[in-house]
This record gives sequence, structure tokens and C-alpha cells, in this order.
Amino acid sequence: MASRTNQRVLLGVALLCAAALPCADSSRLSAAESPSQPSVATANFPIATAARLAGDGKQTRFILDLDQTVSFRATTLADPYRVVVDVPQVNFQLSPGTGAGRGLVKAFRYGLVMPGGSRIVFDLTGPAKITNSYVLEAANGQPARLVLELEEVDRSAFVQTPAPENRPELRPSVAAAPPATIPAAPEAAPQKPADGRPVVVIDPGHGGIDNGTQSSGESEKNLVLAFGLALRDRLEKAGKYRVVMTRDDDTFIPLNDRSKIARNLNAALFVSIHADALPKAEGDAQGATIYTLSDKASDAEAQRLADAENRADAIAGFNLAEEPTDVADILIDLTQRETRTFSNRFAHLLMGEMKSTVRMHKHPLKSAGFRVLKAPDVPSVLVEIGYVSNKGDLEHLVSEGWRSKAVGSMAQAIDTFLAKRMATAGAGN
Repeated sequence: MASRTNQRVLLGVALLCAAALPCADSSRLSAAESPSQPSVATANFPIATAARLAGDGKQTRFILDLDQTVSFRATTLADPYRVVVDVPQVNFQLSPGTGAGRGLVKAFRYGLVMPGGSRIVFDLTGPAKITNSYVLEAANGQPARLVLELEEVDRSAFVQTPAPENRPELRPSVAAAPPATIPAAPEAAPQKPADGRPVVVIDPGHGGIDNGTQSSGESEKNLVLAFGLALRDRLEKAGKYRVVMTRDDDTFIPLNDRSKIARNLNAALFVSIHADALPKAEGDAQGATIYTLSDKASDAEAQRLADAENRADAIAGFNLAEEPTDVADILIDLTQRETRTFSNRFAHLLMGEMKSTVRMHKHPLKSAGFRVLKAPDVPSVLVEIGYVSNKGDLEHLVSEGWRSKAVGSMAQAIDTFLAKRMATAGAGN
């Protein structure tokens, strides 16, 4: 037990060193709860009422109609070629199906990327530059408009050039705070005793601009958020654990930030919730699947899913670098081996509990290189609770009765796993 403790201390030092390295601005986004943050439904955010593209493969113009002017920042990104437009939080009231491509734009998507900030991401057919971008005030019966003009260029001429004069005020709910921490109390307030309960981090996948898979009008991001909140409520009711959500609303959280939340809190367990979809050309599949981390995927379907999930940051327009790999490699590897053992134990426990209440996939235990599971010192699993592409699974996913049974079996597995870990830890002291 002492060697494990020393290992964790040294690993913590190594990770702190890694955290001190330069990183993208997005890594500072906080998933902390903010009671004062106005809800999307009630806050008086600018409203986007229509969006359209015009032009051809040489020059393309994007126009967004708004009920008021907004500040913005437009940036180009490569590999894949994209244009990212950041604006303060906007209430998008666009017609269903908005986002089809034209000219230089293959398709575009839009949504919340963090509390206080929205984003529009354009997937390009190839390299292009922003030749002009501006906001028009309402005039002559026409609404305010955000206009973006693109022009085709070759790769050598492609540059990433944000427009500093149009930089928006994107405000995270807790600026520059470590993820999932609780805002400090006023100095005069008495200090509360430390909460010594094990921390369980629940990670509803996707969110904000990233819808995840979609079928019959249902989005993965909403289905897994409802499931995650129900699991949180079940665990909190028991009172045994401190439960932290990576997101508890329709906000996008970068993949690395999700695992950092668990690391920063020294979590005892990290559970990421998703709902898969199989392309029509690949037939049909059904049932829940539990994934653990491995360098080599257990099968082609696991690899496909990992590839899709690992693209979440690109979908939201972030250009995030991978975690540093040259910091205490050997130490991190040793710690991660132990962590993977615990992750596999929990996966087997979870399968045993879920199979009595939930329809499972024909191969319910799989593994692949999911970025969100790479916290080296936190046991982590990714649970695909069903396939939104399967009619029967989708009926379950939207059913409160099914959700309650599935949440109950998951809570029981968490109880069993953490009871054994705590007992082992106590015996080692």
C-alpha cells in the first residue's frame, strides 16, 4: 500500500509538470456547477432566426440573421479544414435541417460550446481563407446579420488568422478555475470539514455543439444527460459518495478536460455514458456495451466507435494537442497498468449487474483507445447504454422505467466495486 501511495504522489508531481506546459485556451473551460448561471431557457440571449449559404466552389458567403448585433471571432483550422466562428451565447432558433453545405462548405453545425459562449463550425471542401467578416446592424426592415465571406486558396496560402478586433467575450461559468472545483466561499464564511467520501465522476458524452448520434428526432447528448442525471440522483440519495458531473446541462466539454476533472478530484471511479449508432450499411445491433481502455481495439466495431468518439474535439472546432507523452513515461505506465486492472474489474461487475435488468450486446465487454478513458490513476469505463439506431433500444432509452432499472443496476455495481476497494485500502493502512 505504501508503494502505491508513493507512486500516486510521484505521478501527481509528473502530471502537475505536464499541466504547466502551454495548452489551448479551451483547456481552461470549467465544468464546475455555477448556481448563478442563467439557464438557456430563461436568459435573454441573442436569437439567431435564419442561416444560409450562397456562392460556389471559388467564393462562398455565410449569412446569419440575428435579433441584435453580436461580437465574434472567426478562425481557420486545418486537418480537417474548418472555419470556427465564436460568438457570445446565442439562442439558435433555426429551421430543422439547417446546416447543409454549399460551395466551399460541406456542412456546418452550431451550438453551445461553454456557458456564455456559442460556436458555429464549418467543414470545408478544402483550404480557404476568410476574405471578409462583419456584422450589419438592423436597417430598412432587415435584421442584424453576421456575414462571413470565404475564398478558395491552395494549402501553402492557408493560414490560421483570428480577428483580434472581433474577439468575443466568452465567459466560462468559473473563469480560470480547475475543472469541477467548487467556487471558493467568502473569506468570512467558516471552513466546512473536508468531504472524505469517495468521488464518483459521471460523464454524459457529447453536449453543446456536439450532438453525438441522432435518430428519430432524438440526440445522444440529451439521452445520455438524462441517464447521467438519474444516476447522479440515485447515488446522491444513498449518500455514500461525492458525485461530480462533467456536465449537467447542454454544454460541450473537451475530451481531455473530462478526464482531468476526475484526476483533479482524485476520483475513485469515472463512468462515461454514451449511446451508439450503427451505420445503415453495417446492419443492426442492439444492447448495452461496456468499454475499457486498451492500446489495441478488441474488434473492428470497438475501433470504429473509439475513432468516432475521439473526434469530439474536432467536431466542436477545437485544435487540441495530445497530452504530453514525455513526462514520467515509465511511472505513468506502471500506474496505468494497475488502473486498467481495476477498470476491468469494475467492467465485469457492471456487466454482471446490468445483464439481469438490461439487454446487453452479444459481446458486452470490449476495449479500445478512447481518449476520455486515459486518466492514468482513475479506474474508468465507457458505457454505451444502447443503440439509438435500433428501434427497440431507442424505445428503452427514452423510457423512464427502463432508465430507472438500468441506473439501479449501475448503482449496485458501483457500490460493490467501491466497497471492495475501500476495504482493501483500509486493510493496507
